Amino acid sequence: MSSQRENKVNLLPALLIVVGVVILVGVCGFFAFRPITDTIQGQADVNEYRVSSKVPGRILEYRVKEGQFVHKGDTLALLEAPDVEAKLAQARAAEAAAAAQDRKAIKGARQEQISAAYEMWQKAKAGVTIAEKSFRRVSNLYDQGVVTAQKLDEVTAQRDAAIATEKAAKAQYDMARNGAEREDKEAARALVDRARGAVSEVDSYVAETVLTASHDGEVTDIFPQVGELVGSGAPIMNVAIMDDMWVTFNVREDHLAGFAMNQTFEATIPALDNRKVQLKVFYMKDLGSYAAWKATKTTGQFDMKTFEVKAAPVAPVAGLRPGMSVLTPAR
Repeated sequence: MSSQRENKVNLLPALLIVVGVVILVGVCGFFAFRPITDTIQGQADVNEYRVSSKVPGRILEYRVKEGQFVHKGDTLALLEAPDVEAKLAQARAAEAAAAAQDRKAIKGARQEQISAAYEMWQKAKAGVTIAEKSFRRVSNLYDQGVVTAQKLDEVTAQRDAAIATEKAAKAQYDMARNGAEREDKEAARALVDRARGAVSEVDSYVAETVLTASHDGEVTDIFPQVGELVGSGAPIMNVAIMDDMWVTFNVREDHLAGFAMNQTFEATIPALDNRKVQLKVFYMKDLGSYAAWKATKTTGQFDMKTFEVKAAPVAPVAGLRPGMSVLTPAR
């Protein structure tokens, strides 16, 4: 009897050990084989614009530094372009010359020229008067048979020449008094307009030597150093529009159900103490065959492709910076 009792006492610890092992194996199996929720990691991104100039020049001065917030219209940098300034001086000189020609065409001849033309006309009129008198005398003498027909022809020719000279002098006087022709005035005005257009064009080039911000934002990169030459259209700095930010996710197609267009979902930002934010999908596009993620079966019936999904915060997120990671569970 005592022997049986001792055997029961000895089996109890072994039984407890077996039960403990079974429980431990069960717990480990539960954690080992339970489904794991995938986490999709995205990255915050921001819209940027590049600041550049239409004219080549040398960096004269920077008015901002990297990381500085600027407002629309702020001066960012100054360029030195001596060739543009020389062209501006040439254009202004051409404008002044064209304006002088225009004034001359409008004003016409000087008063001295008009007076001289008038005197020549009066002289020609006096010549006509004398020629008319000579013609009448010789014509009367010819009628009386005193002079020959040859003499009458000579006097007639002299009278006609005097009349033609008087008409030419009168035309010169009228031209001097009336000034330039209408077409000449229009041509002079067109030259002035063309010269002013050239000045405006060069002025626009000069304005390009002062680079200003076209939108509020933060200076993220400055490329050339002070004193370096930059070509036409070469980027000088980047400015990030901080109020135009979104998050880009690369989502496998079997998880796209949770990222429908215009759908809102929750995400976590580790850099902001795991702050929860609401994002709204506004863009979705497949990344092409090169972005295949994995085969659905080991036999490889088809590959799951990856889609680029962009989602913007529903409300502004204070402290969110480009490049920060944003996490959301796969759905």
